[in-house]
Amino acid sequence: MEKHTYKMGVVGNCGFLAHIGIDTNVEWMCWPFFDSSFVFGGLLDKKKGGEFRVIPSDKDFKSNQYYIENTNILCTEIETQEGSFRVTDFAPRFFQYERNFKPLMLIRKVEPLKGTPKIQVNCSPVGGYGKIKPTRHRASNHIKFLGLEEEIRLTTNVPLTYIVEDQYFVLNEVKYMVLTYGTPLEAPLVSTAETFLRETKSYWRKWVKSTTIGDFSQSHVIRSALVLKIHQFEDTGAIIAAGTTGLPESPGSGRNWDYRYCWLRDTYYTLNAFNNIGHFEELELYFNYIANLSIKAKENERFQPLYSLSGSDKILERELDLEGYLGNQPVRVGNQAYEHIQNDVYGQILISLLPLYIDHRFITDERTESYKLVMDVLNKINDTFDEPDAGLWEFRHLAQYHCYTYLFHWAGSSAALRVAKAINDPKMAKLARELQQKAANKIEACYDPVRGVYTQAIGSDNLDASTLQLIMMNYLDPSSDRAKSHLRAIEKELRGKDGLMYRYLHQDDFGMPETTFMICSFWYVEALACVGEMEKAIEEFQAVTKYTNHLGLLSEDVDAKTGSQWGNFPQAYSHVGLMNAAYRITNKLDKPTFL
Repeated sequence: MEKHTYKMGVVGNCGFLAHIGIDTNVEWMCWPFFDSSFVFGGLLDKKKGGEFRVIPSDKDFKSNQYYIENTNILCTEIETQEGSFRVTDFAPRFFQYERNFKPLMLIRKVEPLKGTPKIQVNCSPVGGYGKIKPTRHRASNHIKFLGLEEEIRLTTNVPLTYIVEDQYFVLNEVKYMVLTYGTPLEAPLVSTAETFLRETKSYWRKWVKSTTIGDFSQSHVIRSALVLKIHQFEDTGAIIAAGTTGLPESPGSGRNWDYRYCWLRDTYYTLNAFNNIGHFEELELYFNYIANLSIKAKENERFQPLYSLSGSDKILERELDLEGYLGNQPVRVGNQAYEHIQNDVYGQILISLLPLYIDHRFITDERTESYKLVMDVLNKINDTFDEPDAGLWEFRHLAQYHCYTYLFHWAGSSAALRVAKAINDPKMAKLARELQQKAANKIEACYDPVRGVYTQAIGSDNLDASTLQLIMMNYLDPSSDRAKSHLRAIEKELRGKDGLMYRYLHQDDFGMPETTFMICSFWYVEALACVGEMEKAIEEFQAVTKYTNHLGLLSEDVDAKTGSQWGNFPQAYSHVGLMNAAYRITNKLDKPTFL
């Protein structure tokens, strides 16, 4: 079977994302929000998805795609016998007027490189997940697309006649295309586009320079950090799992999920990764998001596993009449997991907020209002302690007493205990200690002494890669025989080639899992580093990072047999795993090591 990789990159500005294929087409872009309908969705349906591409007249062309170093600006170079050209794509983002400027604007710069290439520009946005085709209106120097909630406008110095009549033309000078939603560009085209390009490049490079990154695998960590950053919806602070929906975990599996929402669990790992590189603004934004969610949680008597960008607690799942990625159906939008009971989220909220109390770079005024939130969440652990749940893998028809859930009850209670000591709250401290011990008892109920391993859930024989975090989170002493025995048992059953790890290998709602899960592979690397097996940890890290695409971007899943990428893309979880594994290795190394 031919190896499958996602032949596209992603650009964004913390307001929207756009996936650009190696043929220059905007394969996926949702406006005005991450979870809105696509305006370009050829990724899921070539006929209904619309397009925005720069096409060479010679269909036999070569493509080279790359990011401008240390930025989220993407270049796609097309070479034909007639000549070559480059398309530079970016979403403007820079600091202006005491705030971040991040318009709903995609800028495309098209420049000839050699020869006399002939190109055609096609721009056909759609709405309503392909059901609405806006009407096209030609003006003096732009084309208006009307019929959606807001006007989409293409402002360009490409002759409009060539665009409207789908004509090829010789590219003999630099052309610019600025696509906007709502507010159009009402400024000089060329100078504005060049200014925005320069300022956006400067913004990302300054952002990278402000990170604290060790010597280990810097290029991978930098790209992952840049990818993660643009998956935070800055307006509310929500951080999404991925910008796509419907990309299958494996072909024909039916595991085609919509990940354009904020999972509280995923966000914990993401904030940990940002904290490790010295970035805190993401945590501050997320705290405001959580503070608003706490109101809904009080009304509903619990936190959900995920919420929309705005904090909406209704994310109704439905299926669309689209052909699907490579014919894979169903195509779902919304996610029924919002209805699940997943009680690990409470511990993850508490750990996410912990830096507000133990890191003195945050001043008292920035954390005062969160005291009550910490106690409320701790009480939620207490209230739901004896509930079975769907677990982090979101089983739809299986409720268990998951080891992973109780690990985060333990870790969340431990975090609350540290908060209680910091603010001198004996009531909080007492409850935290009680829950910490109760959670430990439940974790121990998952231990199989015959195999020397902690199982997925109380009363279950199944193993689960998530239990590697018993070692990573210091529930198990990494130097202990029990930690090493647990690691060996997980490794023996769930490890594929090159350190690729399966989540589990038992039947679930959709049969047997067919692909490995990338973040589990990085958890494995971290666990190896924790127990002191540094040479093996580095070796496995290097092996796993081979499964990026041509731009260094990671998918959610990898087929261990073919090395193919599957699942939503790029997956924030996977890049978080890479960053946290690299950080763990860096801290364990005695001297700097470059890969």
